[in-house]
Formats: sequence, C-alpha cells, structure tokens
Amino acid sequence: MAQLSPVLKQATPVVATRGEGVYLFDADDRRYLDFTAGIGVTSTGHCHPTVVAAAQEQVGRLIHGQYTTVLHEPLLRLVDRMGEVLPEGLDRMFFTNSGSEAIEAALRLARQATGRPNVITFHGGFHGRTVAAASMTSSGTKFKAGFAPLMAGVQVSPFPDPGHFGWSQDEATAFALKQLDYTLQTLSQPDDTAAFFVEPVLGEGGYVPASTEFLAGLRERADRHGILLVVDEVQTGWGRTGKFWGGEHFGARPDILVTAKGLASGFPLSGIAASNALMEKAWPGSQGGTYGGNAVACAAAVATLDVIESEGLVANAEQRGAQLRQALEKVAGQHDAITDVRGLGLMLGNEFRDAEGKPDGAAAARVQSKAAELGLLLLTCGPWSQVVRFIPALVVGEQQVDDAAQLWAEAVDAAL
Repeated sequence: MAQLSPVLKQATPVVATRGEGVYLFDADDRRYLDFTAGIGVTSTGHCHPTVVAAAQEQVGRLIHGQYTTVLHEPLLRLVDRMGEVLPEGLDRMFFTNSGSEAIEAALRLARQATGRPNVITFHGGFHGRTVAAASMTSSGTKFKAGFAPLMAGVQVSPFPDPGHFGWSQDEATAFALKQLDYTLQTLSQPDDTAAFFVEPVLGEGGYVPASTEFLAGLRERADRHGILLVVDEVQTGWGRTGKFWGGEHFGARPDILVTAKGLASGFPLSGIAASNALMEKAWPGSQGGTYGGNAVACAAAVATLDVIESEGLVANAEQRGAQLRQALEKVAGQHDAITDVRGLGLMLGNEFRDAEGKPDGAAAARVQSKAAELGLLLLTCGPWSQVVRFIPALVVGEQQVDDAAQLWAEAVDAAL
C-alpha cells in the first residue's frame, strides 16, 4: 500500500474534510479555527463563494490553456487587474506555479538583464526549496542540508533583526547596512552583483519586519551600483500585512516583485512583475512552463481580487491585526517565556525564549500543540522553531479573533 513520505511531518493531527471561511472541519465534524490559512495561502478563507463560483465556471469552460501555446481570457483579465494593484512602474507579468519557481524566474531575469553572476540575500530569508531558491535561503539549515553542492554566486548579508542582536531597530539597521557595504567590498563587488533579494518581513525566519531605513538603504545602493532590488512578497503580499504589498510599509520600490501564496486563494499560481524595459531583457525561451498561468487558477485569482476589494480585506487585515496583536501582547505580558510579539497586520509571531534568554523551540512546540488540542491551528517558524505564528485568512472577523485569543491564552497557560 502506498503512503506519504515519512519525512512529511504534519504540524497538527487534523485530517480536514471541508473548510469554510476561517474554519476547518474533520471527519467527526469538529470545528477548528484555522489561523494557518495553508501557510498564508487561503487569503479569502476556505471556499469563499465568489472564488468557488469562478473556479467552477472556469472548469466547465477551459481547464488548461498552455499560455505559450494559446492565450485565454482569465489570464488576460488577471494581467489587466494586476495593473491596478502593482507598484508603479511594474507593468509586465510572468506567471508560474509556486513561490520557488517565481524566485528562480526573478533570479534568471536579474542575471540575464544585468549580465552579472552574483546575488546578495539577507540572513533569515526564506525563498524556497528548489536548487537556486534553497541556495538563497538562510532561515534554517533544514531547507538545504544534504543537498550540496548548491548554486554558486550567493552571498548572505545581515538582516536588521533587533531581537537577534539585542539592539534597537535603528542600531540593527545601521549594522545591517554597514555590513552590506562590507559584503560589497569583500565578497561580491558591485559590478558582479545582479540583485538584492529581500523579504519585507522575514517569513520562515521568524516574522521579523524590515525597516524603512533598511529598504531605503538597499534602494540607494541598488541605484548607485546598477543592482536590481527584488522584493519577495510571496508571504507578505495580497493584503496580508494590512497593506496590499508588505513593502509599502517601508516605501520599498522594487525592480522585480515576486508574488504567490494568497494570489489565488489556494489554487497554485505565482508570478513576477517588472517593468517592460527590464522584462524585455530576458533571453528568448527563458520564460515558460507547462502549468504556469493555469486558466482555473487565474480565474480564482481574479475572483480573489474581487473579494479583497469588495469586502475591504486589506483594511480588515490592518484592523483585525491590531486587535489580535493587542490580545497577544496581553498574554505575553503574563508569561516571561514569550519575549516578543511582532509582525504586521495578520502576520504576527510570538517568540519563546528560556530563562537564559535562548530561543526555546520546545516551549513553542508545546503551546502550538496544546492550541491544536483546544481547536486553534497554528504553525511555528524561526531558526529554532521558537516562534508561533498567527496567519488567519483576511476575512477573519472580530469575534473570531477574540475566540482565537482566548484559546491561545488557555494553551499558553496549560503548556508553560
């Protein structure tokens, strides 16, 4: 009898049979508050009626129209709608299936457009599991251990993480920019550097936001040296942080934007956006793929945009995120083991440390497991898995946030 790989470890014991909004249900019809959203994917919640209707209609019309063979209407509609939400100047799209594939597409474009071999990423960043994406990932060794040799040409520079360094945000930012200059002086000279790859908020790295000064510093150095700034919005995009793009919090101006996860409310779709002048520098044949821009996924993405706009989900993420953060900070204030509550909008993390101040992944795991027992599904992240993260669907309501906060308080009390 065939089974799943034993390496696939589930974060919760739940076998989901159906989903509705921010809830999942098991075979016994027990209801769980899902504050994982498929790792930030089901942006409009499970089975939003508008998304379901769009996908069902499209399945009956055209499931797959390979988009380097023929064009199809959902793809064209999506591209047109993307023009309404993309940062200024980014007017060309290339679609693929996953975040990792989109990162590799951005890398390929950056190298071909600049003729330079190297890229600089930032410590704690997660960009994917495929060869190039894993080579650029430094949020944990598990994503590339036993996989060598990986892609050459990657240098890692510090991210401004105040909690890790034990400094203020200003001190961490000044250090990160100083070390970036050192990296450009000692490891990858500017004329050899094609791009900076950065997340506005570290995802797997522990839900650590960047800063306005750091992103401005990257932009200034990119402009000065002819380096491209690639902003990885795979997890932070589509309203997750309380703005449509996470980089908006910091005034980021990307040359290439990478998007995935919440793009199509659970259907596999990702993409990169760049200016026409930059995108046309891609070499012939360098962009393609069998499933990229799938018709059903594109229809779901258009419907996702409709829901985000009509239901005011970006503003809801900001409002419910503030409500949730206040509740999480109240719990943290009652437990010394929770040393930080951080993040933006509905992308919030709780960091656990032991009495000596060391990251405590075991405590985070106990609380996350107890929360699942009580009916609240959560995930961990961070280099030591010491951060429990809250990433509910953007449709989450005030009462559901209160319910989650109560379950979280009970889980922390019981597990610590």
